[in-house]
Amino acid sequence: MTTDSTKPSNEEIWRRYDSIEQRLSTPLSDRMLELGSLRSGMNVLDIATGRGEPAIPAAKKVLPDGFVLGLDLDISMLRLARERADREGVTNLELAVSNFETLDGIAEHHFDVALARWGLMYFQEPVRALQTVRRALVSGGLLVAAVWTDPASGTFFQLPRAALSQIAAAPAIDHDRPSTFYYSDLDRLSRDLEAAEFRVQHSETVVVDVMEVSSDDELVAWGRSFGTSDLLNDMSSVEQGVWEQELVNLAEPYRTSKGTIRIGGKSLIVVAA
Repeated sequence: MTTDSTKPSNEEIWRRYDSIEQRLSTPLSDRMLELGSLRSGMNVLDIATGRGEPAIPAAKKVLPDGFVLGLDLDISMLRLARERADREGVTNLELAVSNFETLDGIAEHHFDVALARWGLMYFQEPVRALQTVRRALVSGGLLVAAVWTDPASGTFFQLPRAALSQIAAAPAIDHDRPSTFYYSDLDRLSRDLEAAEFRVQHSETVVVDVMEVSSDDELVAWGRSFGTSDLLNDMSSVEQGVWEQELVNLAEPYRTSKGTIRIGGKSLIVVAA
């Protein structure tokens, strides 16, 4: 294993890992579309679409007359989504940069379903954002959202931090500010949805893998790319080497029969009307 403190851009990271996460997380996207009862002719809004999940599979579901609008703040992620859509021949998908909390320029009472996969927990003003989403929906329209549950069940989050604890204390998780696990508490999410005049109809938990590697070096590269590079850069090469080895040790129980290592977490899906 080698130590590399160079931090790639967000786009560079996802050009490397998008196809892996897309493949592993397909069951989650498929379940969201099933719970939203997507069918031909529907208009669908995908909030925080990122690299096009689940906007692209949603666009295929609503053919030939349906339409999907995917929104994100990061134009580089939308670029990846457009490239994938073009590769897969998806033409009924529009992608746009938009503030999720205002949805400037988005038609009101127009969409049958709104989707949000791993996006709601990053809203700076969650209730305001949810109210805006509600206004974008037709009467009786559905919001189908996926969020991460408690950090303890998220090996994608815990393993790199646990390895870091051999060297220094990892920063505490602030559950009261928008972040990965802001909506790990279903009660909090339910309260915010109700404050935005949504009614929760259904919730369920699914296990989702997001990372698969076939070597220790690949595991270390992944760990550096997602969440620990800033913490490691101020450490000595010896300390970084300790982190790398500890990460490899901690990941060993997640090695599959094929020799690959898979980690992920539990995701909560909520359907609200």
